[in-house]
Amino acid sequence: MKLIVRLLLCVALFTPFLVNAQDSTLYKWQVTSKKIQNGIYELTFTTTGNDQWQLYGANEVISEVPAVEVEFADSSIVIQHPFRENGTAKTIVNPIFDNASFKVFQAAGTVAFTVTVQFKNAVPATLLGTFRYTYGKGEEFYPLSPHAFSVAMEGGVASATRIKIESFDLKNPVSNCGDDGTEGKGLAGIFLLGLIGGFIALLTPCVFPLIPLTVSFFTKQSGSKGKGIANAVLYGLFIFLIYILLSIPFHFIGQGNPEILNNISTNVWLNLVFFVIFIVFAISFFGYFEITLPGSVANSAGSKSGAGLAGIFFMALTLAIVSFSCTGPILGSLLVGALSSDGGPMQLTFGMAGFGFGLALPFAIFAMFPGWLQSLPKSGGWLTSVKVVLGFLELAMAVKFLSNADLVEQWGIVKRELFIAFWVIIGILLVLYLLGKIRFPHDSPIKKLSKIRWTFIVIFGAFTLYLVPGLTNTKWANLSLISGFPPPLCYSVYHNPVNCEKGIEPLRDYEEALALAKKENKPVLIDFTGWACVNCRRMEENVWTNEAVHHLMKDSFIVVSLYVDERNKLPAAEQITYHVKAGGEKKIVTVGDKWATFQSENFNAVSQPQYAIISTDEKVLTKTKGYTPTAREFAQWLQCGVDANRKK
Repeated sequence: MKLIVRLLLCVALFTPFLVNAQDSTLYKWQVTSKKIQNGIYELTFTTTGNDQWQLYGANEVISEVPAVEVEFADSSIVIQHPFRENGTAKTIVNPIFDNASFKVFQAAGTVAFTVTVQFKNAVPATLLGTFRYTYGKGEEFYPLSPHAFSVAMEGGVASATRIKIESFDLKNPVSNCGDDGTEGKGLAGIFLLGLIGGFIALLTPCVFPLIPLTVSFFTKQSGSKGKGIANAVLYGLFIFLIYILLSIPFHFIGQGNPEILNNISTNVWLNLVFFVIFIVFAISFFGYFEITLPGSVANSAGSKSGAGLAGIFFMALTLAIVSFSCTGPILGSLLVGALSSDGGPMQLTFGMAGFGFGLALPFAIFAMFPGWLQSLPKSGGWLTSVKVVLGFLELAMAVKFLSNADLVEQWGIVKRELFIAFWVIIGILLVLYLLGKIRFPHDSPIKKLSKIRWTFIVIFGAFTLYLVPGLTNTKWANLSLISGFPPPLCYSVYHNPVNCEKGIEPLRDYEEALALAKKENKPVLIDFTGWACVNCRRMEENVWTNEAVHHLMKDSFIVVSLYVDERNKLPAAEQITYHVKAGGEKKIVTVGDKWATFQSENFNAVSQPQYAIISTDEKVLTKTKGYTPTAREFAQWLQCGVDANRKK
């Protein structure tokens, strides 16, 4: 189970960055096209063979899987099989597949695979696709290794896809109303959430008993009270710094591609992996197993602990390691939540800083005031209860990640009412546990319900009752306190949900919105949004429905919602390879690729929601606006945009 947990964590964090190292060193492919007749082309994939490796024939089938494939994002492109091959081939017997015989190309000469494709729709000027090939030697085997390609098509239609709009001038809008920048916005709130997470981690069996032991060590071993306090403060500072350091790699991950963390957060498979991870976290907190780092790591850090500067650092590192079975799931929740939010690595750093500060603060405080240690409650069964409660909360978070994947793909599996039903069930089970009706491993029998336990029973019971109307098709189902966490009000099991606002129907394409704006002589209100964006749903459900905001958006603007995580593929004629302003290339294949790049290139942001007001001649009328939970403030910004349009 520990191995599975570690593998899941590795997959969740590093899947987007894994590449096939062999692909870039062994086989270099050249792709050419030839027009046969209208709508029908030949694609030829050519490479130089390698006498050390065996390139499998294009029409070989290995365990019912073809050795060579070519894929296009546009499903209207029909592939004609079989491939035609050109090169020196031989037959080998592969022991991996029950000594089956396969045709391979191993000589150092040229190998070419040619396939005929038919276009049912418009032929693009440049065709994007993925060519997959299979190679190996001995017991090494690399099936369907990918080679992404782009190839010019004779007579193809040039793409009309526009990304960079040169007339957009963010530094000189017609009016200066709006946000001065979304960077750094909400960092205090993220730090506070991390701080709460750190305080919660203190109340777990892995950390809480260490407080008096560690404080006593510093106050008794340092020789003087002043030195003991200084060492304890230094110990806390090192804990704080260790958790900040954990976030540093994510700043480098996003340097080449500022959208990469957004891509992680909206990736369907990663959300499903996070769903499984949080289930595993919950089971761990229920006491069925522990998630621990290798003992050798803790022993190595612990052996270097001592009273010196380096020793104190390794004491702090040892605490982080040995407490991982309790803090790991909480820290994982913080990390995944930050990756799934709209702030990127800086929010993650602030969240980790808050967590480290919350975890470190008591050690310094109790070292300064050791008499306060007497006021701490004794360790006991209540610590186990804290872990179990956290386990139920992890289950609730798991449902959220499953919902994210469902919303991005629009599967229709976790509709709003089903999401709320899961949370209601979790809430009922949590209350039953606190009442002592459900027990888990390591739980002690409850002889008497304490006042604190009754307090949490009332809190969780009241919250569960609050959720119940969300299962109905009534006006009471609009649960504003958790707005944004469940799926949208319109994503419902009911055919006509009464809370589904239909007053504003945003368009989904910028060019379409611009054309309509010119026709009706209205400015364009661009809404950069996402299916998995919590704050976007909060804006739509709590701010857009405000009377003043609703009136302005409906009557004074052409509203267009651009979903940066939309997975639907663009037609082949609209797929392009775009040269980003930061350097490098990006393939625009999906609708989300297009709008995410449109936002980052024109508005220097990758967070959602972000709102921009544009005139019919594509001039920026105001500064952009980010998440604004106050309807009055958002309405004032909209009115400023209307006034700026009149002024212009």
